[in-house]
This record gives sequence, structure tokens and C-alpha cells, in this order.
Amino acid sequence: MRKILNEQLDITDAHPLKARFYDYKNFTYPWHFHSEFEVIYIEKGYGLGMAGDGMTDFSDQQLFLLGSNLPHYLENAPEYDLKEELRVNGVIIQFEKDFMQYAFSHYSQFQGINRLLEEAQRGLLFSLSNCTDNIPQIIKRIPQKEGVGQIVEFLQLLDALTHLTPQKVISSPAYDPVPARFNGRKIEKVMAFLNKHYTQPICLEDVASYAAMNPTAFCRFFKENTGKTFRQHITDMRIGYACKLLLNGKWNISEISLECGFESVAHFNRCFKKHTGMTPTSYRKKRVNVII
Repeated sequence: MRKILNEQLDITDAHPLKARFYDYKNFTYPWHFHSEFEVIYIEKGYGLGMAGDGMTDFSDQQLFLLGSNLPHYLENAPEYDLKEELRVNGVIIQFEKDFMQYAFSHYSQFQGINRLLEEAQRGLLFSLSNCTDNIPQIIKRIPQKEGVGQIVEFLQLLDALTHLTPQKVISSPAYDPVPARFNGRKIEKVMAFLNKHYTQPICLEDVASYAAMNPTAFCRFFKENTGKTFRQHITDMRIGYACKLLLNGKWNISEISLECGFESVAHFNRCFKKHTGMTPTSYRKKRVNVII
């Protein structure tokens, strides 16, 4: 079983936005995260998606808006995999986490977009089937544009989304997302390390040493930059991974507890219920019933 993958995208300050059409037999990319925001437009396709600690079904004419460093993946539901004619297609747009940061956070004209991107840290799903703003047409123009024209079209898309109510906020209210805009490269380095090793035993002293800080200073630094404690972040990541494995159905609770890095099944059950409001067994039954 692969752990969360830290995807490195070819996006830089000089090229802050990447847009392309896609046409797949099915989604195959694993449970992963990247520092960039992502828009995934499903023109046609059916399946399941996960972001943070939440799951959702998706279908034709829906759009995911996923925040920076938010773990996620999409896959075709098993009942659809048997249909050879099924494909998923649409548009994927990825953009740099600090894209137009000053304008979005300081200019009143962009308040709605700034708020939208903050909400995207929990993952948003929009339905476009009945929208009146021609959003699908805007989306499909973006990969065909370059330079300023592409940026203008993309801003029109973000503005149009601010006028739509999300069909679903994917992560649970208990999910405490990491802020999209970190205040330096050091915290990004630390987050990349933790996202790679979060299912393993992690010693505070070792992580602090990795950041060239003493434990007390590191804890303060981490809380100031992420809004949560070091231990809270590790638990959030483990619970999110557990949700993915629970849906998979191939692992029992004890195996999932061990795979996700919890010290015991009892500890896993306590943390999971505190985080989601239900036991792992109840969560699995509820999700299976929704899928069926």
C-alpha cells in the first residue's frame, strides 16, 4: 500500500498556472498532495473522490476546487469499472499557491476570490449542470489561451465560482487544514518531510533537529505557521489516510490502525471518533451504504 505521494508540479513564479484537457479510461493517480491549488472539471465521468478526511461521489458537470497541500485523489467507483466504454474527461488547472496573493488579500475587488481559496483548503465540490454563468465554456477556453489572456480567463472562472454555492465541502468540520500560504521555505520543507513520514513513529526532537531548531522553538514555530500543533497535524494526516483505507474495504480495523501509525487499536478508535464523531466501523458502514 503506497503512502501519500508528494507530487512535484512544473509550476514556477514565471509560469504560475498550468491548464490542460484530459481524457482517461479512469483516474489512476494515487493519494497525493502538492503545494499548488487545483481545479478538476469533470465534463463526463463517475466515481469517488477524497480530500482531507472526507469522501464524495462525483459525476458529469462537476468541479473540484482543492487547496494547497490538501491530500486528495479521485477514482472510478468499482461498479463503473466494468463498463469498458466509460471514460473520464474534462480540464485540470493547477496554479501556484501564492498566485496573485497581494491582490487577492489586499484589493476589495478580490475579497470573494480570497475567501473562496481559503474555503478550498477543505476541498469544495461544485455542480455546474444548472449554472447560468457559462462556467464550462470558460474552463474549456483556459487551456487554449496563453499569457495574459489565460490569466484573464482564469480570473473570470474564479469570480464565477464565488457566485456559486458549493454542493459540498468535502472535509469534515473537524478537519483542521494547514494554511495555504506559508511564511517561508523552512515550514514548507518541514511539511514535505511530515507528509512523507507521518505514518511512521515520529519523534519531536528528530523533526526539530531536521528544522535546525530546539523542540520548544520548533513547536512554537510550527503552531505560528500552521495554526495547529505538531501532534494535531500528524493525527489529522493519519485520520485522513485511515478514511481512505476504510473505504477500500480490504483491510480490517487492526491492520488500518497499524498502517496509519497509531500506537494501538484503542488509541486509533479514540482519535477517529474524536475527529469524525463516529467509530471507524461506523464510518465504513456509512460510506458503503452511500456508495451502494
